[in-house]
Amino acid sequence: MPKKYVDLETLKYILYDIHNLENLLTAERFQDHDMESLNLFIDSVKEFSDRELYPYFKEMDENPAYHKDGTVIVHKQVGTMMKQSGEMGIISACFNYEDGGLQMPFSALQAAVYIMDAANNHLPGYPSLTQGSAELITEFGTEELKKTYVPNMLSGVWGGTMCLTEPQAGSSLSDITTKATPTEEGFYKISGQKIFISGGDHQYADNFVHLVLARIEGAPKGTKGISLFVVPKNRLKEDGTLEYNDVMTVADFQKMGQKGYCTTHLGFGDSDDCRGWLVGEEHKGLNQMFLMMNGARIAVGRGAAAITMAAYRASLQYANERPQGRKLTADGKKNPTEKQSLIIEHPDVRRMLLLQKAIAEGSLSLVFLASKYHDIIHSTSSKEEKEKYNLLLEMIIPIVKTFPSEAGAESVDNGLQVLGGYGFCTDFSLQQYYRDIRISALYEGTTGIQSQDLLGRKVPMQNGKGLELLVAEIMQTIQLASKDDDLKKYAAILGEKLQLSQKVLGHLMPFAMKGNYERYLADANLFMEYMSIITLGWLWLEMAVDAKSELNNPNKKYSETFYESKIHTMKFYFKYEVPKTNSLAESLMNNEEITIKKDKEYIL
Repeated sequence: MPKKYVDLETLKYILYDIHNLENLLTAERFQDHDMESLNLFIDSVKEFSDRELYPYFKEMDENPAYHKDGTVIVHKQVGTMMKQSGEMGIISACFNYEDGGLQMPFSALQAAVYIMDAANNHLPGYPSLTQGSAELITEFGTEELKKTYVPNMLSGVWGGTMCLTEPQAGSSLSDITTKATPTEEGFYKISGQKIFISGGDHQYADNFVHLVLARIEGAPKGTKGISLFVVPKNRLKEDGTLEYNDVMTVADFQKMGQKGYCTTHLGFGDSDDCRGWLVGEEHKGLNQMFLMMNGARIAVGRGAAAITMAAYRASLQYANERPQGRKLTADGKKNPTEKQSLIIEHPDVRRMLLLQKAIAEGSLSLVFLASKYHDIIHSTSSKEEKEKYNLLLEMIIPIVKTFPSEAGAESVDNGLQVLGGYGFCTDFSLQQYYRDIRISALYEGTTGIQSQDLLGRKVPMQNGKGLELLVAEIMQTIQLASKDDDLKKYAAILGEKLQLSQKVLGHLMPFAMKGNYERYLADANLFMEYMSIITLGWLWLEMAVDAKSELNNPNKKYSETFYESKIHTMKFYFKYEVPKTNSLAESLMNNEEITIKKDKEYIL
């Protein structure tokens, strides 16, 4: 019997029909792939997830990763995940042929890993971080570094991580103190500590290749003085054997969720024998790491979107099976002799389920939109096209990371409410999804950081060109929807909210122009929520335009009810979510400075 943690029909509809995966295959980079082979890849990942991931979801929560004798002990399925990710080409999927990859579209890979995230969100991070680390080495490393590390990483034999955060610095990377001292032998001596390192150590990999941000002695202060290093747990000797590289696993953090996905504290150079190799140029580490960071932020959004979908499928199944209460009669009373109603018949439960559906499917479309932009950037030969989609991707990256994380948590919370008291009990999965998704708003930069990135960096970049391009994309959908009698009122609503966003920016921009950036960014999180609602409204309207068109197609791929459900969910989103932009705009344009620290402290 097929597992219910993901809606494969909707996934393929959004990937193939809405975001037109097939169009990408005309690019020379992807010419060896076709829809049949990519569909086969996605289906094989679903079968693998049914067999090796989903059955262990609850078990991995109940048996968390833990630190013992200098290493981290994880569930046995981590070994299966790493081995199979190498054999199935999941780690190597998007790499160039010359680097041992398959040159597969990033969009197809994201679809596959989304399925794995929905099946068991504790597992896909292990190969995903390995892939990201290997990507940095292939992009910026020497041929020697590539030859030494990448093959074993792509095969899943070695793990990989990214090491940014330090105990005293947190998200403030300008304050990192991990030190790199050059030697005459060509390597650097590394010393320092890194915390919150996901997948940083376990018993199922022979080695771990850490990509470490550190400061070379004498480097400029701040982020301009940060360099990137390959620092393996075990270094390779000339005879091909491994020897310990003075990288100590100090501890594993015990978490409220994602307990099977280990999070480590690493110490480098306690015995003054930790060697690191510079990746690329000195002092360019942060820029290099951001190549991986954008992919990592898409991955966080994808994981949150997948948890949201899995929780929705679980609560929908429960609502279709649980009888409780009776429908009101015409006189406003209930007839106790009537058969109990299934809870899915109650309007308030339906509202919560529709909210879940709107957020889950809308988030999936958002992730695939970012993935499509990523694919175009890496496959087009047109300089103008590359520049356009790079700006669009930069513009939406903070939203892709934030909306599924924040709205997804709200969605799962509503799913828990659908189950009532059972939602709070460990016998049911909703409480675990609720705990697991909460980390998403913290991974790869908190919501506050993403919000400041959106308003502080992305909106003003190139004199607002990124925002201008995004608005143009939204307007194309508004114009298409305006031609349909049933959809034109929703097109008009979205157009009004876009205009209101310009009014909001017109109010905020003068603060930035006067150099009052604290005031300009004080309510960045509200602007993030505003733009997220608009972006999701656009994606839902886009889906409704396609669904409406397909309803008139005699050779429609999916059922009439399938397409009607998309239109119905769009209408829900526009009734219940889009109006929230009005109150957000009111707060954003309010001149009271409530959260800015003044002479007196009022938070007592």
